[in-house]
Amino acid sequence: MGGATPPMWPGLVLLAFFAASAASASASPLPRFAEAPQYRNGDGCPAAVAGAGVCDPGLVHIAMTLDAHYLRGSMAAIYSLLKHASCPDSLFFHFLAAPSTPSLRTALAASFPSLRFQIYPFRPDAVTNLISASVRAALEAPLNYARNHLADLLPKCVPRAIYLDSDVLAVDDVRRLWETRLPAAAVVAAPEYCHANFSRYFTDAFWADPGLGARVFAGRRRPPCYFNTGVMVIDLRRWRSGNYRHRIEQWMELQKERRIYELGSLPPFLLVFAGEVEAVDHRWNQHGLGGDNVLGSCRPLHKGPVSLMHWSGKGKPWDRLDAGWGGAKARARPGPSLPSARPVVLSTRSPSHAPRNPFIRASPLVSPTRLSSDVFPIRTAKFGPVAPPVPRFRIWPFIHPASHAIPGPRGAIGESG
Repeated sequence: MGGATPPMWPGLVLLAFFAASAASASASPLPRFAEAPQYRNGDGCPAAVAGAGVCDPGLVHIAMTLDAHYLRGSMAAIYSLLKHASCPDSLFFHFLAAPSTPSLRTALAASFPSLRFQIYPFRPDAVTNLISASVRAALEAPLNYARNHLADLLPKCVPRAIYLDSDVLAVDDVRRLWETRLPAAAVVAAPEYCHANFSRYFTDAFWADPGLGARVFAGRRRPPCYFNTGVMVIDLRRWRSGNYRHRIEQWMELQKERRIYELGSLPPFLLVFAGEVEAVDHRWNQHGLGGDNVLGSCRPLHKGPVSLMHWSGKGKPWDRLDAGWGGAKARARPGPSLPSARPVVLSTRSPSHAPRNPFIRASPLVSPTRLSSDVFPIRTAKFGPVAPPVPRFRIWPFIHPASHAIPGPRGAIGESG
């Protein structure tokens, strides 16, 4: 499929997760994935500037972190971005990863041979001494704080970047997000959620301190609102000139001295940017999937169309698949984070419309193809003047059933049908 082909009709949504059994997920070195189709630019895409490389002004720059545990999520995110991009060959990926991880580069190159990307080594000791204990151990991982260093690591010729967490899936053309207008006063653009209780992101001690609390947000462009840092458009030049990494780290240092928040990397961003963020349509971050970060319980979804889905909760799809959530547990606990209105059916052969691939020996297909809107009330992005009816979904978590016999199962990239 080329880049000129418009995204699939909203009723056909790709949820491409690479599932592996619990036994093989712990195998070394990494899960292996089938090669993705090559997506090329079509008519109307910007022509590449000869010799410009990463500095080509026609590129859309996407920044993500990369590590072994989240690799299945990262691969699904990359694939979904390419699949729905109007100009997929104009996407340039910037990955921040721990040093000495050549296997990650190998995995990317094997699955996406034509992918334009660069991996930047991020040293954990750059942030280790600044990290405080959080409500969930995963939130304390140094790589969660790598986004603070984007402007220092990416080439100076890159004017802006879309930062995405590794647990997202795009169902819309990311160029639409890239073209978000950032006024002169804004450094970050992201969906805001002003109905959320902003005060709960900080401790009572923070709000009671006359030198902190409301005084921190006084004089900002707008009242402070919560925003999720898993989807952001960042002006890197303004970030550098404003020394925003240092501003964030000042709050992290204060947190080490006195407890002013409970979560991990989010509150420092709120302290620096809340009230100054350029608002983006909520469709670009349907977050909360996977449950909350404390109990993992399901949360209500945003209303309206969706362009990007975000499993920001503790229930990551790959962890749930490894834990056996594809069967009885899924039937016992349906919900927004693991959508299924009926029992999950694992087929013994590939569906007739599945891509032929030598690495697929059998392809479990989640059933049914139509999910009730009260279980998974998502409307995908509209591509026409009239909103379509409640969409039909196909979920394709391809699993290699022979993975028990070999380390590093080879899973296939899902296709919508």
